Amino acid sequence: MSELHKFLFDGLPVRGVIVRLTDAWTEILRRRAGNNATEAYAPEVRDMLGEMTAAAALMQANIKFDGALVLQIFGDGPVKVAVVEVQSDLALRATATVRPQVEPGTSLSQMVNVHNKGRCAITLDPKTKFPGQQPYQGVVPLFDDHGVPIEKLSAVLEHYMLQSEQLDTALVLAADDKVAAGLLIQRLPMAGAGNLAGSMVSRENEDQIGRNEDYNRIAVLASSLKREELLTLDVETILRRLFWEESVTRFEPLVGDSAPRFACNCSRERVGKMIEGLGREEAESIIAERGDIEVGCEFCGMQYVFDPIDAAQLFVQPVQILNSGPDAH
Repeated sequence: MSELHKFLFDGLPVRGVIVRLTDAWTEILRRRAGNNATEAYAPEVRDMLGEMTAAAALMQANIKFDGALVLQIFGDGPVKVAVVEVQSDLALRATATVRPQVEPGTSLSQMVNVHNKGRCAITLDPKTKFPGQQPYQGVVPLFDDHGVPIEKLSAVLEHYMLQSEQLDTALVLAADDKVAAGLLIQRLPMAGAGNLAGSMVSRENEDQIGRNEDYNRIAVLASSLKREELLTLDVETILRRLFWEESVTRFEPLVGDSAPRFACNCSRERVGKMIEGLGREEAESIIAERGDIEVGCEFCGMQYVFDPIDAAQLFVQPVQILNSGPDAH
């Protein structure tokens, strides 16, 4: 079962989160492989999307945001877009659009940043919005300050969180066909509570960036975690091996119904609204050509079919029943 653990280093300005996605991750892969309109991900794409999924779960759990956190990569290579969406209750879904197929041994930059035009975006979409309120989005390129393509997703996200939160963050990510896992270590803000919208920008935090010895020591320990260890070892063993000399306070782990889990919020009603958005003329053109309108959800593989009658009903205005009794005017 998937699980997520939070912990603090006693007396030090450092916190951590570790996640292991098992059933949630394999369900995403199973649905992708079983979708007639797609095919199973190449191992390189699968591992990248798995790392994104683990990272998005870590960030959502770390900031406790009441809404959806959406992590996206817009690529200029064969991976056109990769998307992970995590709700506040850690329900998650993920998908990637790939054209053409990725060849074995393809690196991250070869998949998404061939011409240095790839971008990584994180969007925070509040569940309850004030009038006129828009989702917050931050975007970073997939290259470093010298224009050199970044080959590790963890480095891209560390750079993003340093820019947005003004807090040092270390990430270790790994994924295969059975597990997507991640470890996040972050320096605590000097005051208040940090979030991805940048509320922690302050002179105190800027002065501490890269300089806190306790955080730096723990980040070095975290970075020694190997990919195979993160994928195969249980959480207890990982924390004991890395931080056996540190005093760590652990919180109740999130497992079972409270753990990260696969869920998709697509529906026939939402697909109908999308078809309405095409307009009657376009919908009728598709019906004439194909006989019906079929839309598949890229996240869960669910197929929604609208025959000519279904499609026509989308454009029928509700009939207003008039009162024809003696009191009618």
